[in-house]
Amino acid sequence: MNDRSTSDRTTRDRSTSDRRDGVTEVFVAHRNLLFTVAYEMLGSAADAEDVLQETWLRWVGVDPGIVRDQRAYLVRITTRQALSHLRTLGRRKESYVGPWLPEPLLTTPDVAEDVELADSVSMAMLLVLETLAPTERAVFVLREVFGLGYDEIAEGVGKSPAAVRQIAHRARAHVAARRPRGAASADEARRTVEEFRRAVETGELQRLLDILAPDVVLLTDGGGVVRAARAPVVGAGRVAHVLGGIAAALSVRPAQVNGEPALIVRLGEIDTVMALRIDDGLITGIYAVRNPEKLSRLGRDIVLSR
Repeated sequence: MNDRSTSDRTTRDRSTSDRRDGVTEVFVAHRNLLFTVAYEMLGSAADAEDVLQETWLRWVGVDPGIVRDQRAYLVRITTRQALSHLRTLGRRKESYVGPWLPEPLLTTPDVAEDVELADSVSMAMLLVLETLAPTERAVFVLREVFGLGYDEIAEGVGKSPAAVRQIAHRARAHVAARRPRGAASADEARRTVEEFRRAVETGELQRLLDILAPDVVLLTDGGGVVRAARAPVVGAGRVAHVLGGIAAALSVRPAQVNGEPALIVRLGEIDTVMALRIDDGLITGIYAVRNPEKLSRLGRDIVLSR
């Protein structure tokens, strides 16, 4: 092989390596955003990671030179993959044992400081989003949380901009009717969670009744793997009775989960994550995740971004 051929091959290899490095750098720069998009659409970190892997595989096959807006392009790929997963996840939920709850995430302090982001990834909001059809959920998340234009969203969900506008209007009305009535401030949420922690630790029935709404609902997600109620527990008296009976052997500690104050219950290992919905100063929803598969990512803080 002559020197010219060797030089040409070296140049091509260097060019390929530089392109790969550039593609990787762009993906890494937007990774937290893409994960947040996928997680808000799916409520599952495991599925969100799968979506990111599929997004990456498609991204490395794209010529960066033809992409005008790299962020929008990556969000579009992620949206399409998440929609596909969302439909599959829906079928899995049909055979899920007991209530299905989103996978809880330990989040960094900056998530809580972004009030809109924290609200959008809260357990209460993710459960509201569960009541939307897949395309409605994608449109709501991309428009209301990430502020994408109707044209951009239309490319991601395979609809016309006019159709996306109608879907967005319908989704906003649906969510508005179901979101917390009087959202608690960050300070109020921390105080309520602390009062709840002390009540659970002591098992004092009246202390629990004082902070539970009369129609409070307790959902426990064990996934058929660990013991959990297979139907919602409704009413302050019944919920207080259930919580009062678990205090003795547990360690209960505050944590920042999905951008909001929550509790992590340990029985040696992490046993349960409890997130709360607070309306007008009272606890109206308790979301207790016990499925071990959904607790596997609680060893590190997750960075979410918009």
